Amino acid sequence: MDAVRGTGIGTGVTMSAVAPPLPYRVADAWDETADTRSIELVPAGRELPPFSPGQFAMIYAFGVGAVPISASALRGRHGGLVHTVRAVGAVSTALCRLRSGDTAGLSGPYGTGWDLEAAVGHDVLVIAGGIGLAPLRPVVHAVLDRPAAYGRLVILVGARTPADLVYRDEIESWRGPARVEVTVDRPGQGWRGAVGVVTTFLDHLDLRPDRTSALVCGPEVMMRHTARDLVARGLVPHRVQVSLERNMHCATGHCGHCQLGPLLLCRDGPVVGYDRVAQLLLVREL
Repeated sequence: MDAVRGTGIGTGVTMSAVAPPLPYRVADAWDETADTRSIELVPAGRELPPFSPGQFAMIYAFGVGAVPISASALRGRHGGLVHTVRAVGAVSTALCRLRSGDTAGLSGPYGTGWDLEAAVGHDVLVIAGGIGLAPLRPVVHAVLDRPAAYGRLVILVGARTPADLVYRDEIESWRGPARVEVTVDRPGQGWRGAVGVVTTFLDHLDLRPDRTSALVCGPEVMMRHTARDLVARGLVPHRVQVSLERNMHCATGHCGHCQLGPLLLCRDGPVVGYDRVAQLLLVREL
């Protein structure tokens, strides 16, 4: 099955079925890593409603199928939505083969976005593992666009190897307006950065728990340990948002693939406060 991606917070969509897709043209497409590609899509006719950071679309590779994928930028170089796709199944591989001028289908937006309004006046701590940076990238853009609304912006990024880092040039451009730290599990030749898990950076932050909002996305084991570590350092659990993207499939919570206990993650999330899922994540094979 394709790996899928989508983020939101709150009650999510209430539709009984996914809306028919609208045709979108590929304005640009480029490789991020050997198996990951970013695609900018612009409307070929009627346009979807605006997306918020964290919302996701159903993207259709015509003749193959559809997957839910979060927007990795709300306005690309050509004014379109950008989605970052890893080729891990038939649909995502077909999407990664799209080139400029090709057509895909798009429906959405689905879910609700990262709760940035709750972070106003707070330091914003963004923690990403691997391609988990994709749904957090619009958060970085939004905070950088409104610097007076937030406190300090800290971005911690981890990846398996240097070759697995996405948005490498853009990450460098964030240094200055934000504190940016990058680490890898396995350094390659020439790597001079940090090595180890991303949570090791927390020991070196001047963390202000009473005025910090944390947004976390990555492999589930990484999110579980990161959220637990942040709470142990004094953040209240509802100030830690995690993106749980388990088996997203239909985008509306009707097929049941994304169920986590009482939650249907593409309807009730998939971004949720850690206070809602802390105990659920401890249940083996739930």
